[in-house]
Amino acid sequence: MIYIALFILAFAAIQLLVALSNLIFRPALKEQYIETHELVSVMIPARNEEANILKILTDLQHQTHSTLEILVYDDQSTDRTASLVLDMARYDKRIRLISSQELPEGWLGKNHACYQMSQQANGKYFLFVDADVRLGENAISTTLQYLNKSKSVLLSAFPRQIMQTPGERMVVPVMNYILLTLLPLILVRYSRFPSLAAANGQFMLFNADTYHEQHPHLQMKSEKVEDIRIARWFKKKRLRVACIPGNKEINCRMYSGYSEAINGFSKNIVMFFGNSYTLAFVFWITTTLGFVVLLLAMPLLYFWLYVLVAILTRIAVSIASRQSVYSNILGIIPQQYNMGRLLFLSLKFKKQGSYEWKGRNIK
Repeated sequence: MIYIALFILAFAAIQLLVALSNLIFRPALKEQYIETHELVSVMIPARNEEANILKILTDLQHQTHSTLEILVYDDQSTDRTASLVLDMARYDKRIRLISSQELPEGWLGKNHACYQMSQQANGKYFLFVDADVRLGENAISTTLQYLNKSKSVLLSAFPRQIMQTPGERMVVPVMNYILLTLLPLILVRYSRFPSLAAANGQFMLFNADTYHEQHPHLQMKSEKVEDIRIARWFKKKRLRVACIPGNKEINCRMYSGYSEAINGFSKNIVMFFGNSYTLAFVFWITTTLGFVVLLLAMPLLYFWLYVLVAILTRIAVSIASRQSVYSNILGIIPQQYNMGRLLFLSLKFKKQGSYEWKGRNIK
């Protein structure tokens, strides 16, 4: 058991080092606006988004980089999404509504929406952004500058997560904890290994020429976690990808409540572990029950050292993600419980061979 205890201590130390690297090397995006007239095509897949669509369109209207075309793909919405977009388009000619037909066989809804919009976009850059994302006025200008400075063809941002209920605070931070303690994001940009890749479909900024050459949403048309797949595929092609966490100009409330967060995250949690349930459960058990092994196998001093490292890791992840340090430390136990629940639910969906999201059955 002593060897297991040493492994647990070593793994905790590695997690802390990775979290610190993501905090220390977090890119500082330039705040100032640099005048440019390069057209950015902003594309928003929207299915029953009447609660969010006006907010994101208003944010886009107030961008310091105003050379935009804004495409909204109405994916068979049954609410007022389409009519709200049309109302705004009357006053802003940059906004265009694209209406969908039946979803073709072999496609997932969001992937099809993104690809259809890309075929009608004219910009030098393509920005795919979800309707529930909120953008500060410098969001596009700063990320565009960073994309060019880093010589990347894809820049993806993990928005600062807005959590308004206790249930959300017990689930949403789990993803940042996994990502920022397993993957040094600086290696997404500099390493050639496809496994060291990350992306978030909520905000993906492409060089349009590269997009047209690679057709990533077409290539990943049936992938329910297309963002990470695209990032890994680009790296296999030796294309430079960059990923940034916790950008204050990019915010999002992904889920409104505990049940929605559990259902939503269960579809992609295993992708953080290379689609390996074995690795995912080893990570969960190690980070949840590792302290028990230390109490049984080693002097008490090592237990307290482990606790200190675990708390420092949560602090580093919270700051890098621009989340509440206080809330995440108090929430360690329920967050670990919910990580396990997400894994078991994901395994259940895999055995069932289906998953329901926004009224569609995803196989």
